[in-house]
Amino acid sequence: MAGKVINARVTFRSSPVHILERFAFKEPKAALARFKEHSGLDECVIIQTCNRVELFASADHCDWGRIKRTWASLAGLGEDSFGENFEVAEGEQAYRHLLRLTSGLDSMVVGEEQILGQVRSSISAARESRASGRRLNTVFDKAVRAGAWIRSTTGIGQGGISVGSMAVKLAEENVDDLKSKRILLIGTGEVATLAAKSLARRGHAFDVASRTLSRSTSFCDAMGGTPIRFQDVLGRFADYDAVFVATSAPYFLVTFERISRAMEARPQGMIILDLSNPRTVDERVATLGGVRLMNLDQIAEIVDRNMKSRQDQVEMAEEIISREAASIKASVRRLDAEPIISGVFASAEACRVRELKRALRMLGEQDRERIRILDDLTKSVVEGIVSAPMNNLRKASERGDGDLLDAASALFDYDRKCESRF
Repeated sequence: MAGKVINARVTFRSSPVHILERFAFKEPKAALARFKEHSGLDECVIIQTCNRVELFASADHCDWGRIKRTWASLAGLGEDSFGENFEVAEGEQAYRHLLRLTSGLDSMVVGEEQILGQVRSSISAARESRASGRRLNTVFDKAVRAGAWIRSTTGIGQGGISVGSMAVKLAEENVDDLKSKRILLIGTGEVATLAAKSLARRGHAFDVASRTLSRSTSFCDAMGGTPIRFQDVLGRFADYDAVFVATSAPYFLVTFERISRAMEARPQGMIILDLSNPRTVDERVATLGGVRLMNLDQIAEIVDRNMKSRQDQVEMAEEIISREAASIKASVRRLDAEPIISGVFASAEACRVRELKRALRMLGEQDRERIRILDDLTKSVVEGIVSAPMNNLRKASERGDGDLLDAASALFDYDRKCESRF
């Protein structure tokens, strides 16, 4: 058979966030081109979030060694950096994994809605850069539609659970009467947006700090909250009972020294939730008396509770995923036959038109109605002859019958090695 679909990934399931972030690509668009150039991949898509870095690809022959070397080079790692945290899947297992992503089953919080949009963005970026082609486009289109349908059918995403909303829930569980306390949100990106939505929805007042006051103001106009100057925040941590940090800064914004000074004026303590990737809160602050520090890794601690409450939906979703994975597999296999079939129909149509014109010239036929009848007749004859074997070829392709496809290629003089052009 022609190229197969593969998946390679490093996720929160096997790596804590501080390890996971080392495998991220600084320039995903450039990484797509590098993978195609250096790893022998025909198509590729990168999904990169704070909980996962994943590569989906299509290739005639998969060389995991080349893929690892390219990945390591892009992330600035040694080739020996990959161990048990590097997971792979091929064919139907890769389709099943993608479906679990789009439906929310493989998220840190089951049913999380954020990942479906991230998968959509990933395939859109791959399309725009021409890194994906008909094989991965087909797989992702079907997986996105199936994921949305699974969520709607099972209700697994009911409640709008996300990393941001789960962080707010954790703050509520750890701070008595959070509504009466002072809350600070640092950041205005995607995760900060989710946290802000949850805070506003639950009736919590909060301050927002970003690199510029204008950015904080624009954010608060859309999401709620009160904008404050970022420079002022750094010396005012003592004013807050709960601090959410969701930025992309490559250094510690919340340092041990700053929180140590703040705690000298705060006998009542505080909770800090670091939702950043990479982390922007110095882990040493957790050693300070009265400070509770939680990060993305620790959010996984409540996944079991979430799973138990959604077990019926999860089981229903898994059943649908099994069917959809088989359907995607058949669709991908069918792609192997389509270029041959298109070529046969095009060749037959060209022959029909040529011979019809020749016959009409010989007959000297000018009557439009008779010409239409003859045109319809020849179309019916060609379709009647070609359709049945071509439909059988499609079915053979869906079954994975490569021998029959090779025979058809030889019979119709079609070079399957060139099918990537279609």
